[in-house]
Amino acid sequence: MGENSFAPAPTALYGGVLLMAAIAYWILEAAILAEQGRDSLLARALGAGFKEKLSLLLYLVAVPSAFVRPWIAGGLYAIVAVMWLIPDRRIERVVSEAQEMESGGRQVR
Repeated sequence: MGENSFAPAPTALYGGVLLMAAIAYWILEAAILAEQGRDSLLARALGAGFKEKLSLLLYLVAVPSAFVRPWIAGGLYAIVAVMWLIPDRRIERVVSEAQEMESGGRQVR
């Protein structure tokens, strides 16, 4: 996108690659949850998967918007990237709670 100055086609293609990566992640997560079970520790930690669903939605909006206003698509790509840079403590929290329950409320290090 840099050398093409946010031309519509390369910007949309970039978004398509990001969208395919998000779909691959979603499929991988679903396969792992199917193996672990819907009431597993990981399933509880992941919850509803808000960030995953929001990422897919933003990519789906960004790709066609690249042909209308490429800067909108670029902004949406950046929003998703920043969203994933923010630490997600879901797994850490659920694992810590499970360890506390197993140890009878004592701190486990």
